[in-house]
Amino acid sequence: MTLSGTRQDLLSALRSRTGQWISGEELSGRLGISRAAISKHIAAIKALGYVISGAPGKGYLLTQAPDLLLPEEIRFGLSTAQVGKTSIVHHALTDSTNIRARELAREGAPSGTLVVAEAQSAGKGRKGRSWLARPGEGLLFSLILRPDMEPSRAALITLMTAVSVAEALIQETGIDARIKWPNDILVGGKKLAGILTEMSMELDAVDYVIVGLGLNINTPAEAFHPDIQEIATSVMAESSAAFSRVALLRAILSRFEAHYKTLTEQGPESMLSRWKTLSDIIGRRVRVSMMREEIEGQVIDIDTDGVLRVKNAAGESLRILSGDVTYLDQPLG
Repeated sequence: MTLSGTRQDLLSALRSRTGQWISGEELSGRLGISRAAISKHIAAIKALGYVISGAPGKGYLLTQAPDLLLPEEIRFGLSTAQVGKTSIVHHALTDSTNIRARELAREGAPSGTLVVAEAQSAGKGRKGRSWLARPGEGLLFSLILRPDMEPSRAALITLMTAVSVAEALIQETGIDARIKWPNDILVGGKKLAGILTEMSMELDAVDYVIVGLGLNINTPAEAFHPDIQEIATSVMAESSAAFSRVALLRAILSRFEAHYKTLTEQGPESMLSRWKTLSDIIGRRVRVSMMREEIEGQVIDIDTDGVLRVKNAAGESLRILSGDVTYLDQPLG
């Protein structure tokens, strides 16, 4: 679902006169089409949810845009140079944005390509867990990246994404978003968002990385299934207000691009420092559940490659590449 070139131009023309009427005659002259064609294109744009007033002698006035993840809406006011500017693929419903992005990456889609969906039916988190979303409530997107970095450092992209999401949420909504290693965003101990990063390698180089995000935004607290009401939340549930998904996406992409540039050009130090500030895991006692074992101990630090370091009861410093973390104590602050 997207707008054709002519309709994109028409929408841009309407936006160029924010709060002002623009005549059909002027629109016809700017776009080089008849006034009758202008009227038909206006009707098609309105069908997507745009509120456009029309009056004889005045013309047309755009008064409201829909909160849909349409390419036109995302790009309008997007401050990035590459992310989301290269290509945006929109789905009203898809199985998984990561699956769709992976197909595009295999076909050669450039870095910065963005895949978004209003809803998904087979979204996955870590270890194949489901991440489903109803239309219009969540933010579901995947980014294609082609970083020049060693595969062993690709985990840093997950941490960087978490920082970008948490910062955007704090700035745009005021909620106290916190990061849980390695890929969750929490509020008050409840899960607000999950990140799924997938990588394709060629020999010792990264071919592409897919970064997927599922973020609960406008889901009412009572809409969560009883089985997960104690562990899941949304921006609306935490703030008692609805927020624009498009505005939050733009804010996340802006921060993502800035952190990605710093990570690839200068290294991970500043990003990791910010990650530690937004996470309350350093110094806490945790249980880490992995494929074949569980480890309990105190978190010492996180390495420059994104690996968690935990000191067990025997005083050994262990490096944890992946696992599910359970906190065994209260936050330090």
